[in-house]
Amino acid sequence: MRRNKHLSMLRAFCTCFALTACLTSSVIAEPKVSDAKISYGKSLEKYPYPFEVQTFQFSSQGQNLEMAYMYLPAVEESKGIITLLHGKNFNGAYWQQTAAYLHGLGYGVLMPDQIGFGKSSKPINYQYSFPALANNTKALLNHLDIQSSHIIGHSMGGMLASRFALQYPEATEKLTLVNPIGLENYLHYVEYKDVDFFYQNELGQKPEKIAAYQQKNYYDGAWNEEYEALTIPLVGWVNGPDWSLLAQVSARTYDMIFSGPVIEEFDDFKMPVTLILGTRDRTGPGRNWKKSGIDYELGRYDQLGDQVKARNPSIHVIELDDLGHLPHIEDFDRFQKALNQTF
Repeated sequence: MRRNKHLSMLRAFCTCFALTACLTSSVIAEPKVSDAKISYGKSLEKYPYPFEVQTFQFSSQGQNLEMAYMYLPAVEESKGIITLLHGKNFNGAYWQQTAAYLHGLGYGVLMPDQIGFGKSSKPINYQYSFPALANNTKALLNHLDIQSSHIIGHSMGGMLASRFALQYPEATEKLTLVNPIGLENYLHYVEYKDVDFFYQNELGQKPEKIAAYQQKNYYDGAWNEEYEALTIPLVGWVNGPDWSLLAQVSARTYDMIFSGPVIEEFDDFKMPVTLILGTRDRTGPGRNWKKSGIDYELGRYDQLGDQVKARNPSIHVIELDDLGHLPHIEDFDRFQKALNQTF
C-alpha cells in the first residue's frame, strides 16, 4: 500500500511539473495585434492550444457537428472532474493556468469549446441558446463517461454554467461563477436588438477596436503582452477569410445573452454555488441602447454580489477588490485563493 501511495504521489508530481513547465511559454508566442499577418480560418486551425485537442462528433438540430475540447484525466480518482466553460470573446485555451493548477491538485479538468466558438463547428443555421449549449455539454460529459462535475464558468460561460446547473442538477456537484455576465436581466433595462444589428456591428470590427474594448472594460486601462495575447484569436478571425460567416455566428450568440436570462432562477439552485467577482468589472451588455427613462447603471460588479445574495442568501460571494473581468488572468494568485474556497 505504501509503495502504491508513493507511486501515486510521484505521478501527481510529474504531471504537475510537466504542466507547470508548459506555462513557461505563452499560449500564443509571437503575433501582435498590430501584425497584419495574423489570420485564422473559422476553426482556428493554426492557433496553438496548451493541451491536446480532441473532437466530439455528435448531431444537434439535424446537423453533424464537432465539439473541440481538452481533457486532462484525474490524477487522483477521488478528486473528481472540473469543467471549465469559456466566455464569449474567448475559447478553452485561456484556462491554461487554471487547468494546470487544478490538475496538479489531482482533479480531472475538461475544457470544451462550445459550438460556435474556438475550434468547434460554426453552423449559421443553428438555434444558439444556453439550453442548447448546455445540452451539448452534457452530451460531451456522457461521451467521456463523466457522471457529475464541478462546473466553473466565466463571463458568458457563467450564464451557460448557470443554465447547465439548472438543467442538469444531478450532474452538477458544485457551481462556481467567475465574473459572469447575466447577473442582470438585460431586457429589463435595454431595448431588444435584431440579430442583424449585431451582425452589422461585427462586420465593422477591427483589431484595434478589439484591443481597445478589452483594455477599457476588462482591465481598467491597463495593458500588457498577456492581455494582448488573449485577443489574437479574434484578431486573426477579423483578418481571416471567414469573418463574414463568423460575424453571423457571433451575432446569434449575442442574441442569446439578451434573450436567455438566468438570474431570475438563481433561487432554484440545488447545489453549492460560489460567485467570484472582480469588483472593478463594469461589463454591461446593452448599456449603449438602454430603454428611455432607465437610469439604472449596468455592470456594477461592486454591487452585484449584494444583489445576488438578496435573491439567494445561500450563494457564497467572494469579492476581489481592484480586479476586473478576468481575475484568473489578471492576478492568478488572488484568484487561486478564492478558487480554493470552492473545494
